[in-house]
Amino acid sequence: MCTNRNYKARGIIVLAALIITALANAQINNSGHILKVGKTTDFTFTGDGSSNNWNNTGWQTITERNTSLLQQNKWNIPADKARNLLHYSTQFKIMYSDKGIYCLYQCEDSAITATLTEDYANLYDEDVVEAFFWPDSAMPLYLEYELSPLNYELPILILNNKGNIMGWKPWQYNDGRKIIHAIHINKNANTSGRISWTAELFIPFALLGPMNNVPPKKGTQWRANFYRIDYDKNPAYSSWQLTQSNYHDYKSFGTIEFN
Repeated sequence: MCTNRNYKARGIIVLAALIITALANAQINNSGHILKVGKTTDFTFTGDGSSNNWNNTGWQTITERNTSLLQQNKWNIPADKARNLLHYSTQFKIMYSDKGIYCLYQCEDSAITATLTEDYANLYDEDVVEAFFWPDSAMPLYLEYELSPLNYELPILILNNKGNIMGWKPWQYNDGRKIIHAIHINKNANTSGRISWTAELFIPFALLGPMNNVPPKKGTQWRANFYRIDYDKNPAYSSWQLTQSNYHDYKSFGTIEFN
């Protein structure tokens, strides 16, 4: 026979279980890395991030990852390429308009390591910033975009089939389908003796047109990640969201939501 005390005890246990479940779900949701992307009117830029439009959104951190952490996450980094100390700060901003996505990077540095002077070169072998956009998580197809401090670009459409990666240059990459980009290098050293460089870019939705969820509407979510590689000495890898093995681990991308 169940007494009132038994009912109360069971009720407390059930309530506690519900609270624990709710907290667990909240923790899962909080780890989803959803970045709200504000809307803007279209504007021109020169690479230095001075447009007033950028005042309407805040900076996001791209974290430099030490070698030990990357190796723990299955990155294959040779011992002679290890770089364990955190060195430079990197930030980015992102907005969108009816026509496309705007990104701004701010990179602290001591020296610009860049010699490649053509588009579609292996820019990732020198100083570079990168943006990856994955509009439809049902398809392993995304845009990889790289920009060097010398203002050369590497735009690629990537098909990633369980780690088997193939990239293609965009077709008819001109006029309204071409990415606009600009660079500014500030050689005036700060109190720590460091310089900086900034990168601005505009990715038109017309370039991504065949993909689902393009153009995005208010509330549309994409997966994305933002990166930097610096080569002053040994490579330093920085990312908005930490990935496994390399930057193409799209399942570890964060989520952006268009407001």
